[in-house]
Amino acid sequence: MIDRDPPPYYRVHVFACTNRRPDSHPRGSCAGRGGEALRDYMKARAKELKLDGVRINSAGCLDRCELGPVVVIYPEGVWYTIRNTDDVDEILRVHLIEGGRVERLILHPDDQPVISV
Repeated sequence: MIDRDPPPYYRVHVFACTNRRPDSHPRGSCAGRGGEALRDYMKARAKELKLDGVRINSAGCLDRCELGPVVVIYPEGVWYTIRNTDDVDEILRVHLIEGGRVERLILHPDDQPVISV
């Protein structure tokens, strides 16, 4: 029996949803909202910033489609919605470098999409 878990391989693990559904799907998809390009940008910027111990991965559906593109950062389990490269830069700086949170982008468990009428 193991007394304790092994140390984590990565200090921080970011999962970026890149799930794609047909454009006509009522929930939409993170890929359809630019999630792939934002994931690619986040990976490139993390490398440029030399963020040691940080891994940016693609994820399949994270089931927050209407609020996407979304990323979730572990070990904290903090969820963010990202709309553009400025959001990505802010998350990298505030969350991954400074250890804070980007409050305006955080998704809470009970958040629902805003429906325009």
